[in-house]
Amino acid sequence: MQEHTVALDGLLAFPLTPFTDDLEPNLDAFAENVESHVRAGAGALFIACGTGEFSALASSEIAALLGRAREVVDGRVPVWVGAGGGAATARAGIAAAQEGGADGVLLLPPYLVTGPAAGLVDHVRYAIGSSTIPVIVYHRGTGVFTAASAPALLDIPSVVGLKDGFGDLELMTRIVTAIRAVDTERAREFLFFNGMPTAEMSAKAYAAIGVSRYSSAVHCFAPDIAMRFHRALAENDTAVMDTLLAGFYLPLVALRDESPGFAVSLVKAAARLRGDKVGGVRPPLVEPTPEQVDRLGKIIEAGLAVLKTVEVA
Repeated sequence: MQEHTVALDGLLAFPLTPFTDDLEPNLDAFAENVESHVRAGAGALFIACGTGEFSALASSEIAALLGRAREVVDGRVPVWVGAGGGAATARAGIAAAQEGGADGVLLLPPYLVTGPAAGLVDHVRYAIGSSTIPVIVYHRGTGVFTAASAPALLDIPSVVGLKDGFGDLELMTRIVTAIRAVDTERAREFLFFNGMPTAEMSAKAYAAIGVSRYSSAVHCFAPDIAMRFHRALAENDTAVMDTLLAGFYLPLVALRDESPGFAVSLVKAAARLRGDKVGGVRPPLVEPTPEQVDRLGKIIEAGLAVLKTVEVA
């Protein structure tokens, strides 16, 4: 099986999945959403993943989203897609992504059950099967690796990286160190990503352990803020990062933490406030209350005001 070299530089965007009033995918609105991410400078798109409500989508809907995204993007940036669930579902999702022409797959954790470390590596191997499409493994939930098991991912040629949504910096340091210590070209090129909700909050800490790549949900509704923070991280401009954190990200995260699922539904509400036709969320996610939406609008306004103070910095 061929090994893959994947860069995925720049800010990674995770487009929302727009729905109609009856919660059916709105592909025309999705096309507009995708185009706005590309024009705003996203380095790659990851569709039908966490922010895109992967868990609520049928395989046929994911295929339709992938097809429309590839049509809109037309090769300008890589288009990755989510897959996951039980072993057979994950395997079918990866095969469908390759058949659909995706540039890669984000493999989400197994559904419902957990297993020992060796079983988790076997799950990844089984899900990939004979597919050759590049895969990033999502380290979170029922799919948490150990420093002893993670280097075994190097033996699966299609696996090009690990994305951390678990949030244990010590464990992630151990994993990064263990993989780099293998000291082969493949180990040196293996990619690591910060996949925590509102990743800008932890971006400085992750960068300090060699995990500077991250995905930004804020890019869905305030791409200028997201891109400015990303630039500041690349330049190690602590003053700009701290200004944006204090003036925008901290209040946003405080509101996000008021309800489970707001990491998605609050982002959709913010996108609607900015004029995007993204619709609502599928259950069990819930919409913010009118009072929360009002506060969200004020947080965005304050963030844009703060952005003006650092735009030329």
